[in-house]
Amino acid sequence: MTCAILDDEPLALDLLADYCAQVPGLELKGQFDDALAGLAFLQDNPVDVVFLDIHMPRLTGVQLAQLLPQPGPRIIFTTAYDQYAVRSYELNAVDYLLKPIAFERFMQAVQKARQQLAAAAPAPAAATAPAALAPEAHPTAPDAMFVKNEHRLQRVAFDDILYIEGMKEYLMIYTATGKVLTLQSFRRVEEVLPPERFARIHKSYLVALSRIEHVERGKVQVAGRLLPIGDTYRESFANLIKAYNLL
Repeated sequence: MTCAILDDEPLALDLLADYCAQVPGLELKGQFDDALAGLAFLQDNPVDVVFLDIHMPRLTGVQLAQLLPQPGPRIIFTTAYDQYAVRSYELNAVDYLLKPIAFERFMQAVQKARQQLAAAAPAPAAATAPAALAPEAHPTAPDAMFVKNEHRLQRVAFDDILYIEGMKEYLMIYTATGKVLTLQSFRRVEEVLPPERFARIHKSYLVALSRIEHVERGKVQVAGRLLPIGDTYRESFANLIKAYNLL
């Protein structure tokens, strides 16, 4: 997988270049501290992935992404500012990395790019179906949501969520890596979460089905904690469990 880096901060540029050098199979084709120079390179030298800073002089990363030839490279935005998160996903960015960027977080973004490229790769010629029988293409489903956490938008991956607890007007999102407190309603979160992966079990609890360890006497255990099943949700939850063959 080939890549390029565009960032006007020398330290950030060096850090990302060092990260790229540590990843097997990731080949850095160019690194630029000037947005226009980087754009000129990418127009003549296609790459698979671009690590693109948003806040750059003369041309922002968002503007640059819109100028790239189509079909263009996968974009991974890198920035110290979180207010562009929603806009980046409107542009179908692979990921949005907030500085300072940890290597583990960098690797997660690279893996997402690999998966998208693999999914987009054409099937072998022998297995190619006639055009009339080709399956209909569907947009990639979102794999995360953004929630307000203090003065920033916090990205929460669906795969990381264990359960969510209501705390009056706040929600505490328990994840595999920690907790996120957000001023949000269950109704809004339920609109965003994939219904086939999450279930409301109580007026104060919503759980990830894949994280349920066991169900016992009106309670479910998630991450070692027993959570009550409310009377209002008992029947629908029981039907959901049976439908997903979890019993």
